[in-house]
Amino acid sequence: MPHEDLPLAELRSYGPDLVRPPDLATFWSTTLAETRAHDLDASFERRDNGLAVIATFDATFAGFAGSPVRAWLHLPEGGRAPLPAVVEYLGYGGGRGLAHERILWAAAGYAHFVMDTRGQGSSWAVGETPDPDATGAPSHPGFMTQGILDPRTYYYRRVFADAVRAVEAARAHPAIDAGRIAVTGGSQGGGISIAVAALVPDIAATMPDVPFLCDFPRAITVADSDPYGEIVRYLKLHRDHVEAALTTLSYFDVAVLGRSATAPALFSVGLMDRVCPPSTVYAAYNAYGGPKEILEYPFNDHEGGQGFQDAAKLRWLRERLGTGAG
Repeated sequence: MPHEDLPLAELRSYGPDLVRPPDLATFWSTTLAETRAHDLDASFERRDNGLAVIATFDATFAGFAGSPVRAWLHLPEGGRAPLPAVVEYLGYGGGRGLAHERILWAAAGYAHFVMDTRGQGSSWAVGETPDPDATGAPSHPGFMTQGILDPRTYYYRRVFADAVRAVEAARAHPAIDAGRIAVTGGSQGGGISIAVAALVPDIAATMPDVPFLCDFPRAITVADSDPYGEIVRYLKLHRDHVEAALTTLSYFDVAVLGRSATAPALFSVGLMDRVCPPSTVYAAYNAYGGPKEILEYPFNDHEGGQGFQDAAKLRWLRERLGTGAG
């Protein structure tokens, strides 16, 4: 597979002139205030995960509009509380999975909070959180165009609000050190982690891998696969919706939101990525407001660094947060 995006030197300096809505800060402060008007109502019930060294709790908290959102909280047995924590967001289509899955960070001595993504969880990992707040407006199959004609009804307004509340739910658990919380995720989860770093000013660190939801204007013209393709097909049919759709997307573009983030960040990018083209990742990375590093995988597609990146993240985060290992 050849490199089909910009040359590496251009990627490293790529800075598109993306529109920042004049009311962006007000939109998000209002969204979060409305979300927080509902009691967080975080609960944690221990579940048998079949593992000897990790305790798992079935977590539920109130997300956007008070709707319940599910998560797993994994804690290392014998860890010294209060523990630093990693809140993880998931890739497109996947859910939180089963109780024994996605336990890397707990195995490394952190509290690990894995948020279900509302409405998703039937593509590659099971999920259990419905999206009762979705509008009935016509949309392309998938999630990318749900409510796309108005930022107030767009799908990712609900997801980003849920993601902020996930941090608050993690902080509500007595075993977690509220001042040492990092966020991470790959693809969609990477984009969400950038948004959370922008919307929660006291996040300790963020680790977005091959992030999605970046530089929408370019992504929908150069990506040759879904999920960006959902938007392309919608606009191919709804020729009169282009301006409204792009306006809505500007409120959720993490290459725009990330400008206000201050937490240290470790990004990753696959230079042969056809799902999240490297230029879109660099649009977010180059605009990111806090201290930042990026690891480049020249011969990798959307899988990025996988285990190599996990090892790098483990080293990087230990230097910043330590661990709770006994």
